[in-house]
Amino acid sequence: MSSKRRNPLNLSLPPTVNEEGAVGADGAWVGAQPPTEGVGTEGTADASLDSKLRSLNLSGSQQQRMYEWITLKKQIGELSDDVLERICDLGHGNGGVVHKMRHTKSGGGVVLARKLVHLEVKPSVRNQILKELEVLHKCNSPYIVGFYGAFTTNNDISICMEFMDGLSLDIVLQSVGRVEEKWVGRIAVAVINGLTYLKEQFNILHRDVKPSNILVNSQGEIKLCDFGVSCMLIDSMANSFVGTRSYMAPERLTGARYSVQSDVWSFGLSLVELVIGRYPIPAPSRREYAKLFGVHPNDVKMEKNGTEEEQTADDLTPKTMAIFELLDYIVNRPPPVLPRGLFSDQFVDFVNRCLRKNVAERATLALLATDAFYKRHERMEETAEFAAWVQSVIEHRNSNALLMG
Repeated sequence: MSSKRRNPLNLSLPPTVNEEGAVGADGAWVGAQPPTEGVGTEGTADASLDSKLRSLNLSGSQQQRMYEWITLKKQIGELSDDVLERICDLGHGNGGVVHKMRHTKSGGGVVLARKLVHLEVKPSVRNQILKELEVLHKCNSPYIVGFYGAFTTNNDISICMEFMDGLSLDIVLQSVGRVEEKWVGRIAVAVINGLTYLKEQFNILHRDVKPSNILVNSQGEIKLCDFGVSCMLIDSMANSFVGTRSYMAPERLTGARYSVQSDVWSFGLSLVELVIGRYPIPAPSRREYAKLFGVHPNDVKMEKNGTEEEQTADDLTPKTMAIFELLDYIVNRPPPVLPRGLFSDQFVDFVNRCLRKNVAERATLALLATDAFYKRHERMEETAEFAAWVQSVIEHRNSNALLMG
């Protein structure tokens, strides 16, 4: 089959290349600056840890949680298959399966998540991937999932992470159908803070923001995972990334350079997905919004971007679009727009700033952190309420599992 036939719309699927803020194949840092010495690594002084945590402007409870996490991580020590016992499967990630594991050497009290990636590569490549993943030890933030360590067994790479009992937002979405705007506000604040931490502390861009890479737990924490720190791992798993390109920004699909605004696009698309309950490409029409929210179409106040006139709820859905049709839509058609009335003006404006097709007009992380919607939801006192909601989702999911099994 010719390449033209495989790509009939002549879109440019971007190669996985070394760009700013990643470790290169030679082990050197590719970007404006290498990651600075972080906290949580062996030999780091307590004074340095205190200084680092204070510099992040965390609340008292967040600092305490970080101290507890770092202390626990030091107690775990070196990881291998010999000290891990599988509890159950949690799902599939990019190119691998995720298991819930028990650390047997800690009396079985420590539960973690292990992402198992099978790669048919040379031992030298596997070792290089482990070397690149070491930077994750330095990422200590309440908005980034904790990293215990990584090891190889034959052709498998085990990446061991903090277990988040609420799981990922795509799984949450399956349980609740749609996520209320007030909870999406809390999620938005955490994701912006996490992306900002990665960029400012390590010059790392996430490169794969989507609901399945945003995790929640019953303590009300919201954390990012699966960010692109290892170029070698991304290159080795390149074929598995085809299915995730639907969250890529338009400029990425036309071969332009990745920037922090590319993450902002993926973030905005994810927020829309959470509040409407489906992947938002193709953009929902006025009629579909009315059906989703049980209102009359005339009550759906759509901004003029052409979508409400060009399609109905039955014309196109993500399931009926081939991958290149989907990518062509992202590049050449208007972005999804949330209707005013069904959502607050602040939220609609916030999402619109994330989903500007022109990257030069799209909001930066710094701008989003000053937005009225962000400011409305950044108050820490809302954490307990969000935690209660996550707990209710977990209970609902567990009840359904018992009924089905």
